[in-house]
Amino acid sequence: MARTYGVAMHTVAVLALDQVVPFDLATPIEIFTRTRLPGGRPAYRVRVCAPTPEVGAGAFTIRAEWGLEALADADTIILPGCADPTVPVPEDVLDALRKAAADGTRIASICAGAFVLAATGLLDGLRATTHWVAADLLARRHPEIEVDPDVLYVDNGQFLTSAGAAAGLDLCLHLIRSDHGSAVAADAARLSVMPLEREGGQAQFIVHDQPPAPRGSVLEPVLRWMTDHLDRDLTLSDIAARAGMSTRSVNRRFREQTGTTPLQWLHRERIRQAQYLLETTRHPVDRIAGQVGFGSPTAFRERFRRVVGTSPNAYRAAFQRREPGTLT
Repeated sequence: MARTYGVAMHTVAVLALDQVVPFDLATPIEIFTRTRLPGGRPAYRVRVCAPTPEVGAGAFTIRAEWGLEALADADTIILPGCADPTVPVPEDVLDALRKAAADGTRIASICAGAFVLAATGLLDGLRATTHWVAADLLARRHPEIEVDPDVLYVDNGQFLTSAGAAAGLDLCLHLIRSDHGSAVAADAARLSVMPLEREGGQAQFIVHDQPPAPRGSVLEPVLRWMTDHLDRDLTLSDIAARAGMSTRSVNRRFREQTGTTPLQWLHRERIRQAQYLLETTRHPVDRIAGQVGFGSPTAFRERFRRVVGTSPNAYRAAFQRREPGTLT
């Protein structure tokens, strides 16, 4: 029987195998433990588990509080990557993951954690991704999986996979939004200094003429200003002037730090704010279109459907918060 993912105190088990990648391990722990529901209640209970009391994590060793029994009690299992994805996965781990899947548990992998999930056979016949460096290896070792190296994550419903490094953040935010709506996910994204949804795939990160600037070092004030002025008819020149850069430079900085252009980022942020207003207010859709900077309600509806995959009214019906006892 499939589990219900939207309940409060959803249990997330993060599985640490030997030589786990510390970044992959820390990402879900940090994001899920900091996520709060309206009113401040924690949205998730996080348990770090391992097949042995201690596992290596590169420069240090970690001691996990939980064993594999935590997988049986989890609503979601996260599989971080390991330093060498070709190392065989212990059979007791594979058996525990297959049993959890049979019970309806959602399982998601970060980076090379896709190799662990692939080893269970649960991804056979499905589309999946991993870090672009390891994508060819995953495809060769598991030809029954359709490996897509160009996306940040793939959601197959019960089984999800993500690309490397920061894509694990994208995946976790996607899970939070699926569980609790965009408003809760947006709060979690802000705590992580991370956009709720990045446009484009990981192919844009394969080749760099030079390393990107540290996240938020230049653009954070500009992004905050843009978010505060979504209702204005902002142009590329306005954004460049606010950033104190030429239009060419601000375009380059956005590409480096957000993976998209200033105006594309602005459109996506407008849609995110529209999601929040649809969830938390009873404002008419046409009014919300104006509040987030769309001059035409028709243009708003078209872009909303293109980005979110559904209409504003359908989204509101699915995600609008209601007080206990109110009628739908």
